[in-house]
Amino acid sequence: MSELYGLVEQEIPRLRRYARALTRTSDRADDLVQDTLVRALTKFHLWQPGTDIRAWLFTIMHHQYVNTVRREARETSSVDIEDISPKLVATTDPTARRQLVELDRALARLPAEQREVVLLVGLEGMPYESVARILDVPIGTVRSRLSRGRDRLRELMGKDREPQLASDRANTDARRPRPSARISQPKAA
Repeated sequence: MSELYGLVEQEIPRLRRYARALTRTSDRADDLVQDTLVRALTKFHLWQPGTDIRAWLFTIMHHQYVNTVRREARETSSVDIEDISPKLVATTDPTARRQLVELDRALARLPAEQREVVLLVGLEGMPYESVARILDVPIGTVRSRLSRGRDRLRELMGKDREPQLASDRANTDARRPRPSARISQPKAA
């Protein structure tokens, strides 16, 4: 049993990171992690040894989060992202801070289904199969949501067009026809 506790303890930093990305506040993230761990400890008898404990814990967290969101929707409480966004940045570099704030805002504008997949695959580095199990959707749905989520993030962050390198511009300019310097002479009849 202590081995199981050790496995769970190793996953706590990942759970906290994902919870912070989902909830957008450290207090709510800590509550979500605590609820997840309490639920996991009471349901340990359901975990099958040899299976991915990380995926099992993230599944529990996902269900806890969905339940919380539904409960809050019924209670109509909301949190203003502008109030908490300064807390999400852990660097003093103003450029990096600005980029993180922009990313945070862009993530907040994604539909929840796309945001969850982007966070699990992009932030947590989880394989598509695990994400599909966690969210209880087909793997094709994971791929589709991830693709649409990434496209929308690029669009929201103004990265829908890749910047053209100077060498690419030079090659493009070299292939572009140049206007002729000659003036055409009228043909003699």
